[in-house]
Amino acid sequence: MASHLRLHLAAPPPLLHHQNRLRLRLTGPPKLPLLNSTAPAYSPLPRPRLLSNAPLRASVDRAEKENPDSEGEGLVGEDSAVFRLGDQRVLSWAYFSGILAVVLYGLNVLWIDPATGFGTSFLDAVASISDSHEVVLLLLTIIFALAHSGMASFRETGEKIIGERAYRVLFAGLSLPLAVSTIVYFINHRYDGIQLWQVQGVPGIHELVWLSSFISFLFLYPSTFNLLEVAAVDKPKLHMWETGIMRITRHPQFVGQVIWCLAHTLWMGNSVAVAASVGLIGHHAFGVWNGDRRLASRYGEAFEVLKKRTSVVPFAAIVDGRQKLPADYYKEFVRLPYITITALTIGAYFAHPLMQASSYKLPW
Repeated sequence: MASHLRLHLAAPPPLLHHQNRLRLRLTGPPKLPLLNSTAPAYSPLPRPRLLSNAPLRASVDRAEKENPDSEGEGLVGEDSAVFRLGDQRVLSWAYFSGILAVVLYGLNVLWIDPATGFGTSFLDAVASISDSHEVVLLLLTIIFALAHSGMASFRETGEKIIGERAYRVLFAGLSLPLAVSTIVYFINHRYDGIQLWQVQGVPGIHELVWLSSFISFLFLYPSTFNLLEVAAVDKPKLHMWETGIMRITRHPQFVGQVIWCLAHTLWMGNSVAVAASVGLIGHHAFGVWNGDRRLASRYGEAFEVLKKRTSVVPFAAIVDGRQKLPADYYKEFVRLPYITITALTIGAYFAHPLMQASSYKLPW
């Protein structure tokens, strides 16, 4: 259940044309060299260089070189899931491991452990509002959504005030405990609602739910293409990815969450699952609008180009011809991050009993 430079093609400087006229008046007619003279002929002053966006131009040039059959439409966004071993630093991943250990320890002591953390008091306060598990779960989801999407909305302003890394730490420090509370409450009460249908004994349903859940995590993963940025080891950025799964849908997290919710609601078939799905899909639907708004604000015209050749609905831009897939499109998925998330998703399935047992130990 999961959960980054404005690029504008700059206009010519306003004094450009006046500068050109001034240059012509000052330089006068070209001077011809004397006969047999070795003096060079008159050479005009170099033209002023127009301001441009170098990263955007470089990205487009690179894409056109790598994909000559793309009808001149080069990348304006970033190539996603790129992981080169030669670019990695052992020290960075050591920092990442250390930060992860500290975060997990702090999360347990300050939030999860009923003896020392505030998580139980928080859950009790929310649960006191209603005796309905559906209402409490929706309230938990709304609280998480307000914190998560709210801080994402104010990210640009917040980063200017306290810096990118500090804002990421604040963002994670607020979002992570709320997410854990919502997840654990869902696990502990997922079968406490009104049973609406029962299909768990129908042949093929388990396999359908498993396959759907597996696919959903392949869509959910792109939010963490750069784990070093997630842990603020590298300076966090608002990325505008364009390749890989982004060619299928511009908002893979939304699509992945919808698939996950539909699969689990089908499997459990009760009102708690419906409430969870309503809250999560609603949160991610807002994220579609808010994500496009933030990318448009940061990247400007470049995002409008990307938006025209991508879609929210999976495969829609491919079907109507706006998205041209390169001949070797499959290579955009044969990369270490995708292989890693595939292995982790399979591992998470087999770890379900352990996750459930851990949740049951908490009085949430």
